[in-house]
Amino acid sequence: MPPKKRHTRARRDKRRASSFRLIVANPGKCPNCGGARQNHRVCTACGFYGGSLIIPKKTKKKAGAAEGGDEGGKQS
Repeated sequence: MPPKKRHTRARRDKRRASSFRLIVANPGKCPNCGGARQNHRVCTACGFYGGSLIIPKKTKKKAGAAEGGDEGGKQS
């Protein structure tokens, strides 16, 4: 049976908005570094989960050391 009256956009959008609610995460505390992290997830600050290192942190290299170290990569 078709609807007898048209529903307004506001009524339609209120109904649709209930399924798109944002849930605020309640962060826990990382036992390794003490930073905030989501429960049951790897810590983004230190990379530990369950007392073991899961994601090792990358270290940045200096630009001068990568070229052999001859005065910043300049050639004479």
